[in-house]
This record gives sequence, C-alpha cells and structure tokens, in this order.
Amino acid sequence: MQFSFRYFGTPLNANTIQFNLADVGEGIAECEILKWYVAEGQEIQQFDMICEVQSDKATAEITSPYDGLVTKLYHQVGDMARVGKPLVDMKVEGAEATGNSSETQSQAETPADSADPVNNDDTDHQHSQYQELQTKGGPVKVLATPAVRHIAKEHKIDLRQVSGTGKEGRIMKHDVLEFISGGKKPKASPSSPPRSEAPPAQESGPTSQSTYVPKAEYQLEDREVPVKGIKKVMVKSMTAACQVPHFGYCDEIVVTELKALREQMKPIAAEMNVKLSFMPFLIKACSLALKEYPDLNAHTNSDCSSVTLKGSHNIGIAMDTPSGLIVPNIKNVQDLSIIEIARELNHLQQLGSAGKLGKEQLEGGTFTLSNIGAIGGTYASPVLFLPQVAIGAIGKIQTLPRFDDAGAVHAASVITVSWSADHRVIDGATMARFSNSMKTFLEKPNSMLLAMK
Repeated sequence: MQFSFRYFGTPLNANTIQFNLADVGEGIAECEILKWYVAEGQEIQQFDMICEVQSDKATAEITSPYDGLVTKLYHQVGDMARVGKPLVDMKVEGAEATGNSSETQSQAETPADSADPVNNDDTDHQHSQYQELQTKGGPVKVLATPAVRHIAKEHKIDLRQVSGTGKEGRIMKHDVLEFISGGKKPKASPSSPPRSEAPPAQESGPTSQSTYVPKAEYQLEDREVPVKGIKKVMVKSMTAACQVPHFGYCDEIVVTELKALREQMKPIAAEMNVKLSFMPFLIKACSLALKEYPDLNAHTNSDCSSVTLKGSHNIGIAMDTPSGLIVPNIKNVQDLSIIEIARELNHLQQLGSAGKLGKEQLEGGTFTLSNIGAIGGTYASPVLFLPQVAIGAIGKIQTLPRFDDAGAVHAASVITVSWSADHRVIDGATMARFSNSMKTFLEKPNSMLLAMK
C-alpha cells in the first residue's frame, strides 16, 4: 500500500519578504488601516485578503500575490500606513530575502495597459496583475499573479484560454496546472466583454439617490475624534473651494410630464434588471444642456490663469456613504442612453453602499449634481468640487398648486434646482441660460429624443 503526503507548512528554504503598501496614485501618501484579515503566524495563499485600507478618496482591499507565512504586522487597526512602507513581513518559498518589496497589489490599482502572457518580459510580469484581452466589444481583463504568469510563460500558454476559478475570475496556479495536464478544456473566446448587471438599488427618494442613514447615538461626555480618511480630504477640498467666489442661481422645474413618462418606462427598465429613478433623466438633460454651454463642463488650473473645456461629460453624483461624502462619476454621459445611465447609477450606488468605490469611479469628473431631495431638502447652496466650475443641487419632488396657460389652478409635480458656479470664469447669464435649457428638456421630456444622437 502506498501513501502520499502533502506538506502544508512553510518550507524550510523560505525567505522573508517585506510587503509594502503600493502607490495608489493621485498624490496619496498614506492610508488608514481599517481591518486586518490575517494575524502573525498565519499561513495565506495567493489572493487571500491581507487588510482593508482607506485613503482620502476610497477604500481598497489589499491581497497577497504569494503563498506564504505572515511573520509580522507593522500596524494596528486605525494606524496610518505610509505608501512605500512595509505592511507585513512574509516568508515565501524560493523568494529572495528583501527589505524593500513593492509588489503589493490592491483592487484599487489601475490595471496595466496590456500584458501578454507569452511575449512580455519578466519585468512586465512582476509589476502587472492584469492582462487585457481585446475582443470585438473592447478589452476584457484577465487577472493573474506574476507567479501564475511565469508558469504560463514557461509552458507557452495563452492565459486567455484558461478558465479562472478564483475571485472575479482570477486565474490560480492550480488552474494553469490543470490546463497543462489536460484536466480542463480551454474556454471559448468571448464575443463581447461580460458586464455584470447591478441589482436594483432601493429607491430612497424622488430621485433615488442611495443614502446612508446613521443610527442615532447619544453622547454623555466629551470625546475627541480625529479627522481622517474621506473626511480629511473634505477638509482640504472644502477649504480650497471656499476661497473661490461662488455665484448662486435657483429655479423650479415642473416635471409632471416627466413623472408620467417615467411610470411608462419603469416596467421596461425592470425587465432589464434596472431600477429607473428620476435621476438618470436629470443627468441626461444636464448633459444635453452642457452641449449648448460647454463653458460649464470645464476645469480651471490652480491660479485660474487658464480654463480647460472638457470633451467628455463625466457627471459626478454626490453620495452620502458610511465613510462620508464622496462623488463618483458616470463617464461619457453624452454617449449614453437613459437606460445605460440608470444602469451605471445603480452600479455606483451598490459600490458606494458597500464602501467599494475605487479610483476609476472617483476620478475624472467634469460636472457635479447633488441630490439633496433624496433626504428631503428643497433649496441649497452647493459648494464647488474643484477644479470643476459648476455644481447643481436637486431638491425633492413636491406636488404644488400652479396656474396653467388659461389661468386655472392645477396640481403640478415640481422640483427645485440650486446652482453654484465659479464666478471668476462663469457669469450669471450663462448659468441662467444653461438652467433654462435643462429645464426645457425636463418639462418637455420628448424634446430629449430630438436632441439625442
């Protein structure tokens, strides 16, 4: 009788690697440790969670690119970890002992532009966790660690043909080994990039912005609370924004026809697994108005000596989340249909509620809308989200008496809008005309069909 043994401990020839916090970009120098998923003396495998961190802009989960043994944690929960400084020490089989490893990868990092598993050199493999597969519908990311890529390169395997069993389709070592041994069939090349449908977001107000409602807490004594994370960046951004002279403009919009149109379209959207609120209509109407007044879709430089008119309408939506106020944005709204905007909004609301918004969702905004109506407000004085030059606040829908053209009183559905603009570069007349244009699209929603390509 033969027995086979498998050793699960750390090999004796393992060396210690210092695992550093990677540069997350945008000038961020430190992150707060929110949670540890490992402890000293614990064995982990590739893609196991090491910790969750929060920068000034977003949270990210740090995963391990190695199989190994955690020998030291450098921080406690709540500590601020510096970029490029060690997070943990690990013993890794066959690795060269080092005190300056910077291969830490997080889900918040930007994927490499391309990474071919067969032709790229070793340096590219060591610094990229992703591979992009070009299809007719666009790029599809193939996730694999440097170690997996190395095995694939040695055996001349195209990772695009390997089915990954790890999280989010990551290709694990055993996937490649089974592929080599013929235990798995190659997967068929996709004809279009897969797109996950976001579950319908709960409607929390007339414009369905997902809102975080904190539990009431009663404080009996004074306590000092440090300002950190997203709230820390709010201190910087709001202090800078309040140095800019703001111009305010308010109006009300009758959305009775829009309300009826939405009721007609809701069942159609539901069949597509999309929650259709009023907000996608507002976002699209805003984009159509920005086409007429591109000066409002712009960024200023630090001393306001120049203005950059942005070609894409990346409209940000202010969201109240457990971590604080954040502003993810929907990219290229000018090219999206209303149902596509609704789907993107559902997805952002899901990520925001889970605290999983990353750099991709938070960067690149060109114009911002804040939906105070989801909480219950009407008018507001929104503060600019620099370097943008304009921002709008949308109030709740109210049923109010109004006069028609014949002078008869009728019930009308009304929302209020409050605009703020950088008065150094935007004059009041431009802001008023922009608001009137958006108002026309919303009061006569069929007119949007004529303006859309």
